[in-house]
Amino acid sequence: MTETTEPSVPRTRIFADLTPLRTSPDYRRLWFGNTVSWVGQGMTALAVSLQVYDITGSAFSVGLIGFCSLVPLVVFGLYGGAVADTVDRRKLGLFSATGSFLLSLVLVAVAVAGVEQVGLLYAVVALQAVCFALNSPARSSMIARLLPAEQLPAANALNSMTSTTGALVGPMLGGLIVGWWGYRAAYTVDAVTFTASLYAMWRLPSMLPERGEGESQGKDEGGVRKRASVLDGLRFLGTRPNLRMTFFTDLCAMVLAHPRALFPVVAVVWYGGDAKTTGLLVAAPALGALLGGVFSGWLGRIRRHGLAIMVAVVCWGSAIAVFGLTRQLWLGLVFLALAGCADTISMVFRNTMLQAAVPDEMRGRLQGVFIVVVAGGPKLGDFLAGSVADLTSPAVAVTGGGIACVVAVSLLALRWRGFARYDARDPQP
Repeated sequence: MTETTEPSVPRTRIFADLTPLRTSPDYRRLWFGNTVSWVGQGMTALAVSLQVYDITGSAFSVGLIGFCSLVPLVVFGLYGGAVADTVDRRKLGLFSATGSFLLSLVLVAVAVAGVEQVGLLYAVVALQAVCFALNSPARSSMIARLLPAEQLPAANALNSMTSTTGALVGPMLGGLIVGWWGYRAAYTVDAVTFTASLYAMWRLPSMLPERGEGESQGKDEGGVRKRASVLDGLRFLGTRPNLRMTFFTDLCAMVLAHPRALFPVVAVVWYGGDAKTTGLLVAAPALGALLGGVFSGWLGRIRRHGLAIMVAVVCWGSAIAVFGLTRQLWLGLVFLALAGCADTISMVFRNTMLQAAVPDEMRGRLQGVFIVVVAGGPKLGDFLAGSVADLTSPAVAVTGGGIACVVAVSLLALRWRGFARYDARDPQP
């Protein structure tokens, strides 16, 4: 039985499996459009930060940008997932991508007009987060409809390369373009890149959610069904231990062992560096995550996805703990890159489980929960790391957080033993 399913993933494969790009034109267009638009969004994120600082000269004002995006992501994340399970996901994706495109044009108009209103920039950032919260569950729910189950790990590895490429390349290009041609040019390039995502969404077939026997197809009145739909998704998650574990393990990593907020302090106190050193510390996990996607060909052979997730999160926590003990910059960067690579592996299998083990009529709502966890978890981690560092020291916060992550995942593994036995050939939520 196993012999007949594995020839599509050669044992010698090291680099990312490109089979999804070769076999599905729809997925290929979607992936390319998302990759280009992620780079554009990374450029805009940096450009907005620079523009806010130019206007205010306040680091606090720059920090408020993150708050303006976090709140809509958390508030609209669950709602966006409910909508994705109610309407044609293609239309929802096209509508929300069009909204993001128009908001990019607003930024272009603001820059051309020379308007220096921080409140307007905050409003655009918040509305962009709303569009993302509506777009992401719809887009993620489409993947399982475009590809066979055995190609989902490869597709999620390719998707991880999209986001990490945007996080690495986007800010670098944004800094160069703003420095050479100004904010107007950066925002214009972002608007142009969004057309690739719009085209990909436009070419997709209709994707109405597939209704299960227990899923009502009646019309809602006054929004009642939308609210009930969100609650139905949470109830579904509450009765599916394997799916709950994907979120619990991710929270262990992002809340307990997320030292990003301490990088400016660590750069100076541990390594005697400056802002450039901080930049290296921030880039190292992203580079490791990108390499994890590039060398992801072997992931398609893994069947025990639950076990793989726990091992990856333990590796993340261990790498962060050891990073907290280093006082040589190059060694610290290596362990941060290893942590980023482990995070990619965890993400690939978590997304695959959410796509393969969740009924289609529930996929949007579970992806909405995923957005809330991904958006809120690191923010809680920043707060926890900063608080512990103030009460003790950065070393205790970083190393202690990594150890706490490993211990927490181990306790979860003992409590829900079935998660380690999860088999991709028989996905059980």
